[in-house]
Amino acid sequence: MTASEPVTAPGAAPGSATAPEPVTVAEPVTVAEPVTAPEPAAVSEPEAAPEQVSGPGAAAVGGSATVRLRPLSVVPEGEDEVLVGDPATGTFVTIPAVGGVVIAALQRGASVDEAAAEAEEFAGQPVNVPSFVATLGELGFLAGEDGDGDPGDGAASEPVRTAPIQARRWMTGIRPETVRPFFGPVAWACYAACLLYALGVFALRPGLLPDPAEDAFPFDDTGLSALAWLPFVWFAAASHECGHWLGARALGIQTRFGVDRRMWMLVFETDLTQLWTLPRRRRYGPLLAGLAVDSVLLAVLLTGRLLIDTGHWAAPDLVGSLLAAWVFIKVMQMLWQSLVFLRTDLYAVLVNALGCRNLWRVKSLMLRRAFGRLTAEEAGELAEATETDLRVGRWFRWVWLAGFVGVVVWFCLLLLPVFAEVLRWAAGGLAEGPLSAGFWYRLLCAGLLLGPETLALSLAVKEYAGRLAARRA
Repeated sequence: MTASEPVTAPGAAPGSATAPEPVTVAEPVTVAEPVTAPEPAAVSEPEAAPEQVSGPGAAAVGGSATVRLRPLSVVPEGEDEVLVGDPATGTFVTIPAVGGVVIAALQRGASVDEAAAEAEEFAGQPVNVPSFVATLGELGFLAGEDGDGDPGDGAASEPVRTAPIQARRWMTGIRPETVRPFFGPVAWACYAACLLYALGVFALRPGLLPDPAEDAFPFDDTGLSALAWLPFVWFAAASHECGHWLGARALGIQTRFGVDRRMWMLVFETDLTQLWTLPRRRRYGPLLAGLAVDSVLLAVLLTGRLLIDTGHWAAPDLVGSLLAAWVFIKVMQMLWQSLVFLRTDLYAVLVNALGCRNLWRVKSLMLRRAFGRLTAEEAGELAEATETDLRVGRWFRWVWLAGFVGVVVWFCLLLLPVFAEVLRWAAGGLAEGPLSAGFWYRLLCAGLLLGPETLALSLAVKEYAGRLAARRA
């Protein structure tokens, strides 16, 4: 998940709304993939208090007016709140349940007075619906003057960006009924069986566990081995993200792909923000679909290795070496997803299971407070966080902090031996000088393997430079 700033709607009371952080799932391009989905924001409840009204100017709405809304989703979120959002723009907020009553009435074509009467009956007290409509306008939830759903200024017609490199439009492409059988109960039982099978093979045949120093280099030529990584790494990353996409399409949800970074690692990610249009229990399928695809692919690869190891398949040595290298890559990618402190697939699952709204931001604010770096403005923001975010943030902040140690261990055990060997091999060829073919061959191989980390580093420098410029401004 990628964290988004909480949205607080002005001009309403009593109560407040919070914006969930975006839902994204990702995986390192070097050897893993992640998914992205936001957590919701918050909007205040209508305050005590038809010609048609639309667009940002709806603040002046009168009691007999009707209000045209964009195609909003309204999903119950606990007993006292609802999650409201515009799937087209990826903007979602949580509001008190009485706000959902008002929106439902307006969507049916009720006037402001009629919506206020329904809200008063629900809340047991008068509700200021015009003020609430003004808040909806500020959030971009009102339709344009032509009634086509566009807010009129074009600003909200595109999804909110959640990654530095990202598609500008949502993807569909496949009809939900086409892929739905692949994400039903029987299919999920098969995916679970594949994962248990892989774990069983590793437990009964520990010799098949990946060994980075040996399995990462299927060819005697180190450069050729590095080049052999790339097709499978990109295929594995693409298949993982396509799993998220197909899992979302099975539920009628649109997604988009992007490229981001986690620390120094480049990752592909899938924006699953539209999952907020579904009840919480239905969000798990798309979030876990990438790992489901990984489990199937790992089971297939391990079956090949197991047949060779037991003598049932007299495959050439090169085939066995390639299978070992690909198993190594796939295991790395799946282990990556367990690093919840890096906003991986399982982080998105954790946030959904615990009912958090903006855990990533709250975690950061609580860490700043623990180290005495919290500003007055940030303290006010933290004070408005939900009780769930605060409760989870108390322990998750330390998980995130300790996670840096986990990343270092993951890198040192699985990636560092590979990079060190490639760099050692490349250095030997570079010493020959640019007039030799070996110089350019080794430079190409090292560049292709280390290129993703270089791009991730450039994205990090750009991000921190932007933050520094904002602070100075």
